[in-house]
Amino acid sequence: MDRRAFLKSTVAAGALAAAGGTAFAADEITILGSVPSLSFPFFVHMLNQIKAEAKAEGVTLIESDGQNSAPKQTGDIEAALVQGVKAIVISPLDVNALAPAIEQAVQAGVPVVTIDRRVDGVEGILAHVGADNTKGGEAQANAIVAAFPDGAKLFHLQGQPGAGPAIDRNKGVHNVLDPLKDKYQIVFEQTANFARAEALSVTEAGLTANGKPDVIVCANDDMAFGAAEAVKAAGFTDVAIYGFDALPEALVAVRDGALAGTVEQFPGEQSRTAVKIAVAKARDGKDPEEKLVLLTPIVIGKDNLDKAERIGETS
Repeated sequence: MDRRAFLKSTVAAGALAAAGGTAFAADEITILGSVPSLSFPFFVHMLNQIKAEAKAEGVTLIESDGQNSAPKQTGDIEAALVQGVKAIVISPLDVNALAPAIEQAVQAGVPVVTIDRRVDGVEGILAHVGADNTKGGEAQANAIVAAFPDGAKLFHLQGQPGAGPAIDRNKGVHNVLDPLKDKYQIVFEQTANFARAEALSVTEAGLTANGKPDVIVCANDDMAFGAAEAVKAAGFTDVAIYGFDALPEALVAVRDGALAGTVEQFPGEQSRTAVKIAVAKARDGKDPEEKLVLLTPIVIGKDNLDKAERIGETS
């Protein structure tokens, strides 16, 4: 690390320490758990599962909220390296913007396990644990085809540009629907950055320009709720809306008919598995049997709510 980078990291370390990080003993196994933003319920659940598994493994966890800022998440990684963490478990906000910091960790000999979002441009990452988001997008689109065998007019709300899941889910939806475009027409397609409020305004614009669709397919549940609000305000009651993430709120909405479905990608299992891999390397020097662990998402509808990871959190 050059002098400029070291000074930058030292400043970052002070910031992280002020937020609750402290120095720790040399023989203590401390890991960093970092998620893109705790403003998203999905990542709150993910970090909670990281914390639970860290406790079960008997290791100390430094928690990092990226606050939807690549510089903030980068600074937290740099701070953790200065403090001497033994491993990093991270879901990177942006797979490109976070690559330099992750590469810095790898070069420093700190094992890195990514969750949910892969960073393909960095050599030496210990493992990636996630969902096969392309298959998730395909499952979402196949559910629409099954529900609308005679065809449908669709809106498609995409996730945050540059985020691996957004890229892959978009690919999956198009893998299924593009060959069927004569029957399944995506008449409106735009990013809403995984955000509920933005999805509301984007859907309103889509409705104004294109009229009522049969289906709105969304790359996460927050956007599905924003779309549902826009549709309701427009007075439409028969638009099928599909989300992705199987949040407890979304499971309730599926049960009650407000959403047609949501995709379960098992984020808790992803997070716990990632921590186990990281700790095994930090504690025993054990490499994982597989460097790429991908869970297969499934669509949750009224008929299989019991398959949802977070069904116990619904009332």
